[in-house]
Amino acid sequence: MTSEQIAASADQVRAFEGWFNELLANVENVIKGKRDEVAMALVGVFAEGHLLFEDVPGTGKTVLAKSIAHSIDGTWSRVQFTPDLLPSDVTGGLVFNQNDGKFELHKGPVFSNVVLADEINRASPKTQAALLEVMEERHVTIGNATNDVPRPFVVIATQNPVEQAGTYRLPEAQLDRFLMRTSLGYPDEASEIDVLKSSAVGTTAEALSPVLDTDGVRRMIDIAAAVHIDDQIHAYIVRLVTATRTLPELRLGVSTRGAIAMMRAARSLAASQGREYVNADDVKRVAQPVMGHRMLLTPDAELKRVDANDLVRQVLDAVETPAAVRAG
Repeated sequence: MTSEQIAASADQVRAFEGWFNELLANVENVIKGKRDEVAMALVGVFAEGHLLFEDVPGTGKTVLAKSIAHSIDGTWSRVQFTPDLLPSDVTGGLVFNQNDGKFELHKGPVFSNVVLADEINRASPKTQAALLEVMEERHVTIGNATNDVPRPFVVIATQNPVEQAGTYRLPEAQLDRFLMRTSLGYPDEASEIDVLKSSAVGTTAEALSPVLDTDGVRRMIDIAAAVHIDDQIHAYIVRLVTATRTLPELRLGVSTRGAIAMMRAARSLAASQGREYVNADDVKRVAQPVMGHRMLLTPDAELKRVDANDLVRQVLDAVETPAAVRAG
């Protein structure tokens, strides 16, 4: 938050909490038994970040992206990544119009509010880089013109953690562009029964009514960005990411971009709970999805099947929580 930016007020964050819960309830009409996972995805959206879901097929990733798009009355698109996909298939390009004798701009699927990049690790590195550049810059240069993508703009990318044949692993520098990495996983028995019943009566993502328009989403993003963070919390975030850089199991710890991502996600989470300030518990709750994919294991740790999320928990246990927060 800049010195000129006014901190979010108590009334603003209470309104944010109400809108957030309405959106969450709306998406839960379709996504059953995954309240925490859906809430964290919405936290990422209002932190104006991108999400990477590592899940086996059929767990609801596409439905989640559709549900979010329809709930905010936004546009959405899906790109099925394959080895022969070209960068222009994602970003668009110039197409020659024979009638006018001129090149016309043809916008690709990234010009949507919610973009589902399905199985992103199946595309070539060149195509991956084209998408990831748009994610970072939020505009596409085609010819001599720069074209902004709409706001809000969120990419929900997926990759199958089990099947790796014929895939191109995302480099760590590109993984760093995702605010969070998370998963939906399979629902419990009762929730899966609810899914079957809902499907039978035609409850689909396309049938959801919008809860907010895109102007409302932009207001929520601005409120989340204005949530106050005390210097103690800034220092706590820095201590956490610094601690990852000394772990013997890691070749690469969490970057400064990761620290910024944790701050943004913690602000959004605090606002979703109706608070105009961030506490240490907010940081702890977002630490795993924000930090886990930014930690590069050593070859020895990979052979031993060390889980990066276990290392995040280890760091959270080792780093002292700010005294004021610890005292309540």
